[in-house]
Amino acid sequence: MQFNYFHLMPWTDIEETDKDWPVPNRAFVPERATGLYNTYMDTMAYAEECGFDWIGCNEHHFSPYGLMSNCNLVGAVLIQKTKTARIAMLGNLVPLLNPLRVAEEYAMLDVMSGGRLIAGFMRGIPHEYVAYNIPPNESWARLEEATELIIKAWTEPEPFGWEGKFYKYRAVSIWPRPIQQPHPPILMSASSPESARFAAKHHAKMGMVMLTDLDMARDCIRIYKETAREYGWEPAVDDILVGAHTFVDEDPEVAKKYLGDGLEYFYHVLFGGPRTAQRLVVQGTRYYEEDANRERLAARLASLRQTSINERIENHMVLCGTPDMVIDQIKALHDELGHGVMNINMKIGNIPDDAVLSSMKLWGEHVAPEVRSL
Repeated sequence: MQFNYFHLMPWTDIEETDKDWPVPNRAFVPERATGLYNTYMDTMAYAEECGFDWIGCNEHHFSPYGLMSNCNLVGAVLIQKTKTARIAMLGNLVPLLNPLRVAEEYAMLDVMSGGRLIAGFMRGIPHEYVAYNIPPNESWARLEEATELIIKAWTEPEPFGWEGKFYKYRAVSIWPRPIQQPHPPILMSASSPESARFAAKHHAKMGMVMLTDLDMARDCIRIYKETAREYGWEPAVDDILVGAHTFVDEDPEVAKKYLGDGLEYFYHVLFGGPRTAQRLVVQGTRYYEEDANRERLAARLASLRQTSINERIENHMVLCGTPDMVIDQIKALHDELGHGVMNINMKIGNIPDDAVLSSMKLWGEHVAPEVRSL
């Protein structure tokens, strides 16, 4: 098993966000954020010392729960701070961006890192389409066309033109090209049946960045594997990434306290406005094509705020406790899902950074060596 250290870069000093969206940025203090970014970058680089194989970046907009509005900038810094860890972009929100810019910047990162890039082609969260004034019901079609264009830009050695529905270019020939051939491995979100099918169709790794529903995870992995076979290929275990909020401490009650408080801050404070916007966009558009998926998301958003830390542990939604307890939880989750990559987020909400570093150290010394052979 491989491990990805994932970091949202949350804002940690706010008492309550407005329930509307976008969240007013009056609580943002730029001078404080300078130190926060530096701390977060150092923490992410430290993950390599703690046995993490990947370091994961992400992209979010107009929200205090994630200050990484451009993950490629963060990835470029991490390349200079690390030697061996793969830089996993989880990732560029491709339908919201210029696909040729994505192709060029990913190619730069791949070359700069000596071939350590994992290229995330993410669809994004519903309300982020409102932020960038892109119709949410165009998300799948835009992602489909952009994916084909980016791959061609990476692999076509001669200039070419592109006449698509959303993107038109007279002559394309990107410099540099990626170092990994034919192109860097692609990872796509697969947290719904339709996204699992989409990832498999495009021969991409699948990612469920944070578990919220074990039954849905089983279904998505099954659909991903079945669809891959329909398209003539067989996913490897390391093509399946599954994530969980995680905290490790020698005292299980301390671990539960940190993780419980961090999740409380995340869901009740940082995610208040985005949650409202997400629900309204899903209800009012065809972001999710299937009614069952819309209903399931609404129920999941409601339950996430109300679930206790003990319930989350029992339902395999988080990893929490002593090193031995977390080892057992990972083994149990692996028995359920058979994934090959664990996505680990330890900086949840306002958990203190020194506590996060301690949790990472325990992970590297005690947890990772015991579950790597899974």
